[in-house]
Amino acid sequence: QVQLVESGGGLVQAGGSLRLSCAASGLTFSTYTMGWFRQTPGKEREFAAAITWRGGSTYYADSVKGRFTISRNNLNNTAYLQMNSLAPEDTAVYYCNAQIQYHSYWGQGTQVTVSS
Repeated sequence: QVQLVESGGGLVQAGGSLRLSCAASGLTFSTYTMGWFRQTPGKEREFAAAITWRGGSTYYADSVKGRFTISRNNLNNTAYLQMNSLAPEDTAVYYCNAQIQYHSYWGQGTQVTVSS
């Protein structure tokens, strides 16, 4: 059974930082592309960042480029999202995603709230 468990969300002031973690189990973590998505009420889930299976390539939405950094540790089956210079518009539920070919798995999400 695949499980993705996010942690690290919370309340932070604008300009602050948070580091999200996604602990994966039940899958061969090192073979999956890992991504972070976010969603606010009434809006579709949107892509934030992704990292390929070996970590050789990273991708970012324009809205987070230069502020967020995605990384992974294939030894402890964990993906991370370092978020700096947070702004109120970054407030959302952040979801971890693991994808390989036609298989895609999601975590339960972690709330990030940025106060102005």
